[in-house]
Amino acid sequence: MNSVTVRVPAKVNLQLAVGPLRDDGYHDLVNVFHAVSIFDEVTATAETGMRVRVEGDSAGQVPEDDDNLAIRAASALARHAGRSYGVSLLIRKSIPVAGGMAGGSADAAAALVACNELWGLGLPLADLLEIGADIGSDVPFALLGGTAVGTGRGERLTPLEVGGTFHWVFALAEGGLSTPAVYAECDRIREATGTEAAWPQTSEPLLDALRRGDAKALGAELANDLQPAAVMLRRSLARTLDAGREHGALGAIVSGSGPTCAFLADSETHAVELAAALRAEGVARDAVTAHGPVPGPAVGQRP
Repeated sequence: MNSVTVRVPAKVNLQLAVGPLRDDGYHDLVNVFHAVSIFDEVTATAETGMRVRVEGDSAGQVPEDDDNLAIRAASALARHAGRSYGVSLLIRKSIPVAGGMAGGSADAAAALVACNELWGLGLPLADLLEIGADIGSDVPFALLGGTAVGTGRGERLTPLEVGGTFHWVFALAEGGLSTPAVYAECDRIREATGTEAAWPQTSEPLLDALRRGDAKALGAELANDLQPAAVMLRRSLARTLDAGREHGALGAIVSGSGPTCAFLADSETHAVELAAALRAEGVARDAVTAHGPVPGPAVGQRP
């Protein structure tokens, strides 16, 4: 086998509850992940060294050196296997870069799956999840897909039952937001307002809405503790969120650390109409439709 291609989905956070700042600089989280039908594709080809190339939307914003999470994932997998493997990775981007949809983590997950296949390691998912957790908090969910609750830093996962398909619109922003900067702003706002961070808890009404496949109930329960910080750093997001609500979104939320905004629609037709309305309003660089949940990484070989 000379080449393996893996397609991997983006995620949206249906609930992101951020606890107090820990001594190690992280926050304890409750993170309800939901994989959606916006995909990156990573092709791993046998090579003597390790290199990465990026194509597609905003490719110029993605590092093509050792800072790339996909290369870090491939290197970590080789170390785990105890061998000096090499690989050339080609990443085709559709997931927004630095957009709060875990594109970098998705690419790392795809690289783990592709290299595991390319190198014939045959490692089980449990091993890949352990390696992925050391690369980034969102990598384990990118390996899992579907819908799940993440706790700790978000890396300890419990899959969730979902009773149907949900239809989404994602308003893509110009440029990205730094995840560390958004968390730092969240801490600053809490300190400035004297707000004591509560221990994060999973929303039972949200889990119930997922089980029943009730889009209206789910829209009412969408929540993100990082949203005020993202809006403070990118004030235009407030207008984007308002525009989605004005055009009938069942729920409107900043995805993760932003700046992508997610809108829950009541049907596929409504999603198409809502995306068109957001584009017409000029409140985003683009607006794209998607559905979820979708499975995690899918493997397909290339000759």
